[in-house]
Amino acid sequence: MKRILGMTSIRSDYDLMSGVYRRLARDPDVEFKLLVSGAHLSPTFGRSVDLISQDGMEILAEVETLISGDSKSSRLKTATGLLTGAMELVRGYQPDILIYAGDREDVLIGATFGAFLDIPTVHFFGGDHAADGHVDNPVRHATSKLSTAHFVSIEEHARRLAHLGEDPRRVFVIGSVALDKFVAEPLLDRAATLTGVGAKPHAMGDTPLAILIFHPVDQERALAPDYVRGAVSILVERGYHVLIGTPNADPGNAALLATIQGLAQAPEVTFYGNTARAFFVNLMRHATLMVGNSSAGLLEAASVGLAVINLGERQRGRLCGGNVVFSEGDAASVRAALDRIASEEFRIGMRTLINPYGDGYSEARAVDLLKQVDFDSLFKKTEDPLHVQS
Repeated sequence: MKRILGMTSIRSDYDLMSGVYRRLARDPDVEFKLLVSGAHLSPTFGRSVDLISQDGMEILAEVETLISGDSKSSRLKTATGLLTGAMELVRGYQPDILIYAGDREDVLIGATFGAFLDIPTVHFFGGDHAADGHVDNPVRHATSKLSTAHFVSIEEHARRLAHLGEDPRRVFVIGSVALDKFVAEPLLDRAATLTGVGAKPHAMGDTPLAILIFHPVDQERALAPDYVRGAVSILVERGYHVLIGTPNADPGNAALLATIQGLAQAPEVTFYGNTARAFFVNLMRHATLMVGNSSAGLLEAASVGLAVINLGERQRGRLCGGNVVFSEGDAASVRAALDRIASEEFRIGMRTLINPYGDGYSEARAVDLLKQVDFDSLFKKTEDPLHVQS
């Protein structure tokens, strides 16, 4: 029986991986547990560890690491807390495989655990790259260099890993496991979905729905509250009911949260915070528009034919479907993006929209590989990056 340990620190990475985790938890040939840390344990960010428990996951440990200092050093301190707080837990459990996803500081710690504790590791969503200059890019690539193997979404990501010197034997193109939930989650009607997220009466009936999720990034930290205020004002002006999710725990989140809570006093705005997967998936199904800078807009929205306006610098340069319009954060740019989405040309393009990240059947591929691949034989990275063949 393979012993597999997953690491998760925030609602967004858990949402990406939850289907894989549930399959592993049900598999009689696998002993699966989760190491839970970071924003999952914070009431400010919705204490999403409760959603993990509701999914029936076995939790190895809850490690309190989040430093809510809202400063550049807070992420480093959070990473340090995970390194010191979880190292003996991981060493003591001694999993056969350690798995993690994405590009936050905790995955770099997970890869470090694997490299120094002689535990094979699998990094999901490596090889991606954005042109925004955010620290997440080098963190993602550094994590890949420390990881044993990579489960990537598309061939472009595999090629990027080859350019980083990763042997193709380590790289498995499986599609995005984040998309399976759009196939698997049952359809809820609009009324049940809106009730589930606590939407205000203004959202009921035929009012068009816009989801807004905006995460702080360093280069736009001072502008983020204005971006969100401006976008919400314009969306309300255009007749939408705006449903806003919680920003992540990066520096700048305090000002954003305060802004969102102020905006949520209006009858046309609902702050749903964090919500269960079933409600979020169905909210995307029933919404007309997604606005902000969440990766869900680029990676997932195309699976349900949802138009997206990406605000500001975050996510630029990443592959996306024709449903995404990139916009600056100022009012004129947002209005222009809304006009483009309303155009006949855009509507025609949406009729043939295909999500470039996969077909919604990637979880089973991931689990089969985790069970079948001999990761021990791949653990020692003896290859010279000068001579790796793509």
